[in-house]
Amino acid sequence: SPQVQPFLPQWLAQPKRVQKRIKDNLCPISDVPGIHPRLLKKLQMNGIESFFPVQAEVIPAILQSASNGYLLGRGGYRPKDICVSAPTGSGKTLSFVIPIVQVLLDRVVCHVRALVVLPTKELAQQVSKVFNIYTDGTGLKVALITGQKSFAKEQEMLVQKKVTGYCSLADIVVATPGRLTDHINQTPGFSLTQLRFLIVDEADRMIDDMHQNCLNQIVKAAFQGENDSGSNMLFQRTKPGPITAASSCSPQIPLQKLLFSATLTQDPEKLQQLDLFQPRLFTSVYSEKNRDGTESEQDTNNKYTLPEGLSQCYVPCDLNSKPLILLYFMLKMRFTRVLCFTNSREASHRLFLLVRAFGGVTVAEFSSRLPPNERKRTMKEFEQGKIQLLISTDATARGIDVKGVNYVINYDAPQFIRTYIHRVGRTARAGEAGVAFSLVLRIQERRFLRMLRDAGIRDIKKHPVKGNSLKPLVQQYEGALCKLEKTVK
Repeated sequence: SPQVQPFLPQWLAQPKRVQKRIKDNLCPISDVPGIHPRLLKKLQMNGIESFFPVQAEVIPAILQSASNGYLLGRGGYRPKDICVSAPTGSGKTLSFVIPIVQVLLDRVVCHVRALVVLPTKELAQQVSKVFNIYTDGTGLKVALITGQKSFAKEQEMLVQKKVTGYCSLADIVVATPGRLTDHINQTPGFSLTQLRFLIVDEADRMIDDMHQNCLNQIVKAAFQGENDSGSNMLFQRTKPGPITAASSCSPQIPLQKLLFSATLTQDPEKLQQLDLFQPRLFTSVYSEKNRDGTESEQDTNNKYTLPEGLSQCYVPCDLNSKPLILLYFMLKMRFTRVLCFTNSREASHRLFLLVRAFGGVTVAEFSSRLPPNERKRTMKEFEQGKIQLLISTDATARGIDVKGVNYVINYDAPQFIRTYIHRVGRTARAGEAGVAFSLVLRIQERRFLRMLRDAGIRDIKKHPVKGNSLKPLVQQYEGALCKLEKTVK
């Protein structure tokens, strides 16, 4: 039976295509129009000579949409919201950091004008670090709100009470949803009424989880009348509607939404909840080179893009051979810098203990059980190559930019295509090469391959590991199991 195609609004059906091949399509930073000389200098100081395709497209688009500074343009012109769907590791963070810092450079009074919401503390830290680099020496203030400091400490970072009332101490706030919602509801003087940019990173996750409520609260706080305090009726914002003589007479600050994700949902109903204004979508779609060197857009139904340098394999196996295959890869094939995913904290922990008991592999676990400073240390040692195998759950590794992952191993096959995309996207970042292996139980094999095929991923190879190669490991493995049983008891 013919499949019913969902009706896609035009902006989804005809996005602005961004080149997928990162290395072949770098764009010298001086070629991107309109970037402030001060920021160009900062970029060079940080060793950035050229932009990735996504950055070269998105930075000018955001700058252009803010060419009127903070206010609505002539005739009530409102900037369009922007969605960016691009693979992991393609440089999404810089594509919003640069333009936002630039638009805020000439601000006089400190107000929260940019708010970045991210699903995890690690991601928020990563993003605030980048903002700090580019705001350094500009007088712009960045506040990181993730609940790692006490609530009172965070309040002190956000607002200051003066005789005349409260004043903001942050221009840019980088936050996780729960903590942000608490400040919206409980921190006196924390105001979003001057908010100009709302950036939602890893947007699909923010829409999927409970976080939709958080986004609603932000928008509500952004459009709250200032008339409670009676001070600033001039800048009272109205929810966007038809332009009328009345609505265009008072200068208004538009609220522009910028959404970023490797797996932006194509579900119009979900996107509807975000209440986007005339959105523009930037997306990188597979383009295959033909024999004669021209590019053809092949099968634009590919919903997801994977990094270019990624090779994908799957290993059919049974439950008992899974740990042996992992040890075989580590000890016999001498894999290094391996990021290994399981489907639960318990599974991660148990596998970690097992590999440690077996010996011969420097292994660590990366899980939400560990305090943040320990996670940071583990990450560092992994990046330095002191740890060869890092075992993790999805929650912890989502969006994390780990330097130099050579292999991703899906020890437990992922159940959803998105999980797969995000996991394998931890390697082959920024145009480098990387390999992903998925250990797939024979009963899962058909479903797993169908899941990939439905997403337009066809270039995965079968990579059987013969029983004979595992035999030499069995005796020591059984010893490790015994050892483990004792420890567990």
